[in-house]
Amino acid sequence: MAGSVERVREALRAAGHDDNLTTFPAGTRTAADAATAVGCAVAQIAKSIVLKTGETPVLVVASGANRVDAAKVAALVGGEVARPDAGWVRATTGFAIGGVAPVGHLIAPIVIVDRDLAEVGPIWAAAGAPDTVFRTDFDALVRISGGRVGDIRE
Repeated sequence: MAGSVERVREALRAAGHDDNLTTFPAGTRTAADAATAVGCAVAQIAKSIVLKTGETPVLVVASGANRVDAAKVAALVGGEVARPDAGWVRATTGFAIGGVAPVGHLIAPIVIVDRDLAEVGPIWAAAGAPDTVFRTDFDALVRISGGRVGDIRE
């Protein structure tokens, strides 16, 4: 996992973002776990959901309080989306499920950022491992991920 975390750290630095990675031994694998560890609302957790359109990765960065509507995502990317298996996620992103960050992917994904994240702050996102996160805000998250903002809530 150290390589994944370092890849996120390097991507953050390259984007001019603060290097503020924090590790929580209890883990941050789920949005609820992360919110408990950080001491924030679940809505402040930017959970990363990996889908695919054909063989192209699609990263949905959603508020931890929201469920992702695949049909809305498909409309935003202009094609059908499917949920890949864990092996495909790891091979394509370089991250294990539970630690997928919004930056530092092996293959650049199409990124959609949940517009509901604009209503909360600060935002905490995975940093390459199931126990590591970084703090950001909505504008920075959109900028560093190269994402477009969209309505993805179910």
